[in-house]
Amino acid sequence: MPYERLIYLADTDAAGVVYFAHLLSICHEAYEFSLAQFGINIKDFFKDSPVALPITQAEIQFFRPLFCGDRIQIDFTARSLSENEFELQYKIYLAEIMVGKAKTRHVCIAPTNRQRIPFPESLKNWLGYLSTLEETGI
Repeated sequence: MPYERLIYLADTDAAGVVYFAHLLSICHEAYEFSLAQFGINIKDFFKDSPVALPITQAEIQFFRPLFCGDRIQIDFTARSLSENEFELQYKIYLAEIMVGKAKTRHVCIAPTNRQRIPFPESLKNWLGYLSTLEETGI
């Protein structure tokens, strides 16, 4: 499920290229977009929620710079690593050329005690849905 986004001036640094943290943030937008497309209401999911999904690891690689006005497409895959941890791998394209890739790892915790807990059913279903898309090549 590709996510398309225009690069804005606010996404760039003083040199006029996308600041690395902003591209990670844009990748996170793709993740949120996918949850919403699956039918998970993000506001309801996180408001007074019994779960939190903090990022425990993030990395990004650039193969060429991105500039204000570039229209990018982000494709990503998700894989469950355990009953309470998953990883998202993003590929960033500009005009069908991969210009970067990123990865984030998330854990599912109880916000009150910060201890790991199993995924809620909606998140398990979303991860399964993404796995199905990847297997079928959609």
